[in-house]
Amino acid sequence: MKLAILFGGASYEHEISIVSAITVKGKLESTFDLSFIFCDQDHSFYLIEPSKMKAITFSRNEHKKMTQLFITNGGFEQRGLFGSKKHDIAILNLIHGGDGEDGTIASMLDFFHIPFIGPRKEASLLSFDKHYTKWFAQSVGVKMLPYEILHKNDPRTINTAYPFIIKPARLGSSIGVSIVREASELDYALDVAFEFDSVVLIEPFIAGVKEYNLAGFGARGEITYSIVEEPQKAEFLDFEKKYLDFSRSGSVEHAAVSDALVTQLRESFAKIYFPLFEGALIRCDFFEIEGEVYLNEINPIPGSMANYLFDNFSGGIQKLLGALPDKKSIRVKYDYIHSISQAKGK
Repeated sequence: MKLAILFGGASYEHEISIVSAITVKGKLESTFDLSFIFCDQDHSFYLIEPSKMKAITFSRNEHKKMTQLFITNGGFEQRGLFGSKKHDIAILNLIHGGDGEDGTIASMLDFFHIPFIGPRKEASLLSFDKHYTKWFAQSVGVKMLPYEILHKNDPRTINTAYPFIIKPARLGSSIGVSIVREASELDYALDVAFEFDSVVLIEPFIAGVKEYNLAGFGARGEITYSIVEEPQKAEFLDFEKKYLDFSRSGSVEHAAVSDALVTQLRESFAKIYFPLFEGALIRCDFFEIEGEVYLNEINPIPGSMANYLFDNFSGGIQKLLGALPDKKSIRVKYDYIHSISQAKGK
């Protein structure tokens, strides 16, 4: 079965998704029979010619000259005057942010019985909203930093001691994130965050904290882990640094960490992954504080699929594609209605 990279979407991370798709193309095209499906901001789908997988194609709206696709049971189809052509494909969901990570795409693909790599709707719900991620992690025994939630129309009263970090609750790529060191910076930081979301998360900002990234995926009950990365940053990874991160294709060095810490990171990752994220390749970002591991956030569709963390990324995608979770099909037989009809003699 062909593999199609689905990218774009209607979110603040639309352009980042394009960058990710172009990068992943370069990593997978020698292994897979790839096709590329672009979802524009109006939720129309287009089949993109491989040679046109360049950022400028989309910024100039050249995709609208290409074949439009329509979703149908089991895949996508192109329609014309002389009939239609169906594309039976598996999807690699590479839409970042809203649409791709909030459960919309997962629900759509499930509804139309299209196999896909990516978080399912339940996993999307609990990882897209950072507030829900806190609840979920705590419920499975993974430590999180203390936090506060503030809604847009709430009084701007915050109990967390300075300095703290403010994040939109339902947005990634460090968009709208600020460090607040004193009261004079608070209103501006909240104004910025509320431009992107009506709910914000407030957490203590710990200068110089050790941060580690670990990606992985499950196949037949076993997790394949990436190397552990210690991201290079000043204070935190801002949007510009993360944007460049989405185009990464070269390998990185394993962080200089002890075997004991690797074990802690993997144990926390496994608690997060099973059973909610089966079918997806995810990345978890952790803090290490006084020898203890804390989850910072879950990336259900990491930038460029975190390809740079794996020795054999294309082999990993093949393995994951061959072990996607099955969705039980329900066949309606109308036995109840027939029994009622027979009882009434109709």
